[in-house]
Amino acid sequence: MSLQGISRFLLDRAGWEIDGDPPPDRVIMMIAAPHTSNWDFPLMLMLTWATGVEPHFLMKKEAFRGPTGRLIRRLGGVAVDRKAPQGMVDDLVAKAGTSKHLSLVIAPEGTRSRKEYWKSGFYRIAEQGNLDICLGYCDAQNKRMGFGPVIQLTGDMGADMDIIRDFYADVRGVNPDRATPPRLREENEPEQDQPGPDQPGPDQPVPDQPEAN
Repeated sequence: MSLQGISRFLLDRAGWEIDGDPPPDRVIMMIAAPHTSNWDFPLMLMLTWATGVEPHFLMKKEAFRGPTGRLIRRLGGVAVDRKAPQGMVDDLVAKAGTSKHLSLVIAPEGTRSRKEYWKSGFYRIAEQGNLDICLGYCDAQNKRMGFGPVIQLTGDMGADMDIIRDFYADVRGVNPDRATPPRLREENEPEQDQPGPDQPGPDQPVPDQPEAN
């Protein structure tokens, strides 16, 4: 049985229903939210496999060392070099030529614990790569998952995030009390202080400096 067939079988047995169809774009970013347990992200990957989408997800390049590295790559893992993030975007765009549907799946919450802000890396990557964003979701309360609307970033971060906030307002993860609200730290900053596409943001470490704890 194919990975698509296995994913559909497991989701059906677990009682999950899939809403909507994958976006027609050959390359797209898909937000995976909420991210409140160890199950949320794997469920989103199973959604992509079950619907014929080729998922890719970001991991630190150190995770690819050793025998598990090959398996992670086969499942769609993309090694991220924090000193050269643009290379990752270029590689994904190049892969589009051999894929019917390729999706970069990102969980902007970045952690399973409740925090004050989402991480803004997904927004900067979408801007740099000129990628539309599909609002993927996993609603554990209603056992429904699927593909929400596709948005094109306007450059107005607050307005773009308002659309995202509206969509996820009623979506509940496995542990709703751990959900981080869809807000970026940069929304609180004056426009001239927001990082440009080639500048690191507050949740992206400056090259050659240790990441803040």
